[in-house]
This record gives sequence, C-alpha cells and structure tokens, in this order.
Amino acid sequence: MSGKGSNPRKVNINKYNKNYDLIFDKMNDFPEMPLNNSFHESKQFAADDQQVVLVDIDETVCFYGEKRRYDLAEPHQENIAKINKMYDEGWYVIYWTARGGSDKSKAAGRCYYDFTWNQLESWGCKFHDLSTGSKGKYIKPACDLVIDDKSKRIEEI
Repeated sequence: MSGKGSNPRKVNINKYNKNYDLIFDKMNDFPEMPLNNSFHESKQFAADDQQVVLVDIDETVCFYGEKRRYDLAEPHQENIAKINKMYDEGWYVIYWTARGGSDKSKAAGRCYYDFTWNQLESWGCKFHDLSTGSKGKYIKPACDLVIDDKSKRIEEI
C-alpha cells in the first residue's frame, strides 16, 4: 500500500518496477546525469546557507476596495511587518507576483515590474528581489491556485 491520507491505494508492483526500469534505463541518454545513476542529497531549503521566501503581493501584503487596480492597492502594514521581520531575521525575501503575466497583459505589452518595485518601497517593504509575471529571475505564471508542501497563508505567519 502506498499514498498519503486515510485511503491508501494499492500499487501494481509489476507496473511500478517496469516504469522504474524504463526511467533509469533512459537516464543514460542524458549526459548531465552521472553514469552510475547516483544522486546528491538535496537540501530542505533552496539556498545554500540562507532561507528563501517567495511572497505574493496582491491579497497578501495589499488589498483592494471596489476596483482591483494595482495603483489603487492598499498596503496591509501588519502583513508587511511580518515579511519585514523575516527579512530582518536573515531570510532572502523575493516578492513574487503574477502582475503582467496574463495573456491579455502580455499581448498589450504591459509590464508592472518598475511600478511594483516602487510601490513596495513606498509601502516600506524590505526585500532583496522582485519577480513579476513578465520580468525577473523567477517569472510567476498567472494561476488560480498554488499547491506546494512549503506554502503558508499570510495569516499563518
């Protein structure tokens, strides 16, 4: 039996073994993989000696009234203070937003990177980097849900 939760599922061990063999036989086709198929031990956190946090902006450190327009966003100082505290504690803070990442925004050539950087600074946000839906090191795609083993809502911090 395998799987998480209260309803474990049965595993077809023959299918599993066949897929396992197929995957590891194909690994020799990739020159970047060690020939002995050995793997390094991965770290729990992404950075070498510094923890990294990706922080969404909209509905996390700012909120909207009737109109959802970035220039009308109202900062939530209590939530900003939580992220600033992480920065002060040594976390590498990356504000990571999908602003400008929708197909409509991309087609119109909209890029909110500079506006958003200035907006965060005007709100007193402490951060190391910013990535939007159209610019930055870690482009965030427009989506409706993020599922991740390391995610938390701002209310949980």
